Amino acid sequence: AVSIAVPTSIHHLVATDALSSGVDILLEKPMTVTLAEADELIELAARNELILQVGHLERFNPAVLAMKPFLTTPVFIESNRISTFKRRGVDVDVVLDLMIHDIDIVLTIIDSPLKTIHTVGAPVVTNTTDIANARLIFENGATANITVSRVSLTNVRKMRVFQPGSYINVDFANKKIMTIELQDELLDSGMPRHSKEIKSFAGEDALFNEISHFIDHVRTRTRPDVSGVEGRKALEVVLQVMDQIKQHQGLELYSQIQAASHK
Repeated sequence: AVSIAVPTSIHHLVATDALSSGVDILLEKPMTVTLAEADELIELAARNELILQVGHLERFNPAVLAMKPFLTTPVFIESNRISTFKRRGVDVDVVLDLMIHDIDIVLTIIDSPLKTIHTVGAPVVTNTTDIANARLIFENGATANITVSRVSLTNVRKMRVFQPGSYINVDFANKKIMTIELQDELLDSGMPRHSKEIKSFAGEDALFNEISHFIDHVRTRTRPDVSGVEGRKALEVVLQVMDQIKQHQGLELYSQIQAASHK
């Protein structure tokens, strides 16, 4: 088994070589550049009965893992992933670099087909999208509002999940989860009495969890939680978000930024 962490542009090439040689792979996200490439890897892994796990690291954040037992019927998700500017990786669209984490998690939380996507985004420092927002509306009525930025003065990585009778706050960076559950009894203010629980997982490591998960499924020959199919689902939505931003809300601005960058 091997872990593949090379530039995304050659993911398909390197992964194809490994799978064709009978090797199980843990492939860094995003799994490929195109859906056609993703489909080829999924088919090749299935044909050769090999393990294909996609490296959506945040899925193995201990706070995310701890959230699962509290999920019932999520109706609204608010996610913010913003960071200060760093020169590394700025050649990649912020949607593909950062938002893909939150899209992947949202797709696992909301058990319903995606109905509509509304997006906005813009280049600020580079000639690719530096800040973006996507509003995902699902057929069951659930909505996820996701904001990402790499041009902030602060670093925030949080997700809030609202559902009937409870609220979940996940702090990815500090590996903490806070849950609030409403009770039948009312306070004098008229608000329902509630219980609050905070759990911290500072000593746990997402990368260790991810690699351990991969090794376990290599040994048992069973499908990992983040298989090629799950990786493709996240990639499909990410590509739709990127395309909508560029085609409908940023063409003139993109042209201005790109022209300025070449002066």
